[in-house]
Amino acid sequence: MQAIRSILVVLDPGITPSLALKRARLIAGVTQSHLHLLVCDKKHEHAAMLEQLCSELDREGFTASSHQAWHDNPHKTIIRVQQAEGCGLVIKQHLPDNPLKKALITPEDWKLLRYCPCPVLMVKTEKPWAAGTVLAAVDVGNEDTEHRVLHASIISHGYDIAGLAKATLHVVTAHPTPMLSAADPTYQLTETIEASYRAQCREFQEEYDISDDRLHVVEGPADSLIPNIAHQLGAAVTVIGSVARTGLSGALIGNTAEVILDSLESDVLVMKPDDISAHLEELAAKA
Repeated sequence: MQAIRSILVVLDPGITPSLALKRARLIAGVTQSHLHLLVCDKKHEHAAMLEQLCSELDREGFTASSHQAWHDNPHKTIIRVQQAEGCGLVIKQHLPDNPLKKALITPEDWKLLRYCPCPVLMVKTEKPWAAGTVLAAVDVGNEDTEHRVLHASIISHGYDIAGLAKATLHVVTAHPTPMLSAADPTYQLTETIEASYRAQCREFQEEYDISDDRLHVVEGPADSLIPNIAHQLGAAVTVIGSVARTGLSGALIGNTAEVILDSLESDVLVMKPDDISAHLEELAAKA
């Protein structure tokens, strides 16, 4: 996160004060990143509001720019501006989606998480980050190169956020449920599965300096476990990533981040592996 030189802050004129801008100020205050403010609207003019916000940021010691744009829909607009401005992080406030509408139409924020090449911070709460808890969700059981690179990025950003907010980083990882039909007896009992999984975690803990009291190894599906652990810890930020599988319309982020977006009681930072980000960069360039 320290390497981010420019942050795209998506503003909703109907929501004041902007939680997205509040988080952007916090991050830019440490990273010295430039802030580019964006309003996605094709009907109403917001130049005066944007000019006033930029003036306020300038007086506070930030560098800022802004503009209003519209390209078919919100997520396409955000990605096009992110690419044009070279922003390394997108910050947007997320409001809960209507469950019925969500079942029929893919929400715009889901599409942003799927297609945006850079990390996206979805701001959901006014809960202060300072002296709080940052939760990083990883899958230690997957040790292929793609997952290891993604894990490194998740943990690195988790530590960065914890550092700038003087918070504590915790890590959650889920181990498989028992399978009575498994040929290997190790995978037939919860106790043996957890013991085997914790052994795998030792190397991970040593590599990333994660103490036992900050590692949470739990059993079950990630989409329910991550929100539960985040709730127990009172996490202010949850950092999550996903590895896409080949053949899914190019590079699509897995649905765990989408499913837990509304159930998490924290802000959510979503990461992607470098190869997926590169592929999405190519798609955005062709759009």
